Amino acid sequence: MTTEDLTGKVALVTGSSRGLGRHYALELARRGADVAIHDVNATAAAQFGEAESGPSVADEIRALGHKSGFFTADLTDAAATEKLMGEVIDALGQIDILINNAGGDMGARTPRPDPNNALDIDPDDIRSVVERNVLTTMYACKYAGQHMRGRRTGKIINVGSVAGHVAARNGIIYAAAKAANSHYTRCLAEELRPFDVNVNCIAPTATYTGRFLATRTVADQSERSRLQQVAQPEDMAAIVLFLAGPASDHLTGETIVCW
Repeated sequence: MTTEDLTGKVALVTGSSRGLGRHYALELARRGADVAIHDVNATAAAQFGEAESGPSVADEIRALGHKSGFFTADLTDAAATEKLMGEVIDALGQIDILINNAGGDMGARTPRPDPNNALDIDPDDIRSVVERNVLTTMYACKYAGQHMRGRRTGKIINVGSVAGHVAARNGIIYAAAKAANSHYTRCLAEELRPFDVNVNCIAPTATYTGRFLATRTVADQSERSRLQQVAQPEDMAAIVLFLAGPASDHLTGETIVCW
C-alpha cells in the first residue's frame, strides 16, 4: 500500500500562517515535505490567536527537520502572485505541491459580509469574496501550473467548501465562488493532464479553527454522531495528505466533498 511519504517534495500552502492552512502545512512537513508558509502579512496569524506570526509557523516546520520560509503576497494581485511563486522556487528549489487554501467569506470592511445574502449584500463585499476565493486560486494555479507543466510533474489541491454544493441561504456569494473553484479544478485538470500534473479539490465541511470559533456560535455537539459534528482540523488534513501523496497519483479533476 502507498503511504503519504512526501520526502523530497516542496509544498506551498497559501494562507498557511493560521487556520486549516497551518494544519495542512504542519501535516505535510510531518510526512517529509519542505513547506513554504504564506499569508498576506506577517501578523495575520495572530488575529485569532492561532500562532504568534507567519515566521513563527515557518519555525515550527524547521523544528520538524524540514526547510521552510515565510512569504507574503496579496494573491488578489496577479503580479504579486507571480512574484511569490518565483520567490518560493528560488528559496526551496521547486514547487511540487500547491495547496490553494487562502480565502474565506470575508467582507471588504467586516470579518464577514453583513448582510450576507444575494440581494442586499454590499457590492464591495461581492467583489471581496470573489477576489479572495476565485481570483486567488486562478492566479496561483496559473503561475505554479506553468512551473509544474515545465517540469511535467506536480499536484495542485484547490480548497472549496461544502457550501458550494448545497443551496445556501446565507453566504451565497461565498458558496457560488467555491462552486466555481470546483469546476475550475475539473477544467484545469484536463489542461494539465498531458503533463502529469494532478489537479483536485477538497470541499471542507464546518471545521474548528480560531476564525470559525470567533465568527460563529457552535451548538453543543455531545449528542451528535461523529459525522454530524463540526470537524477537527486533522480530519480535513488527512484528505489533503491523500491528495498530495502517491495514493492519488491517478486521480485528477475531482472534488472531495466533506459532508
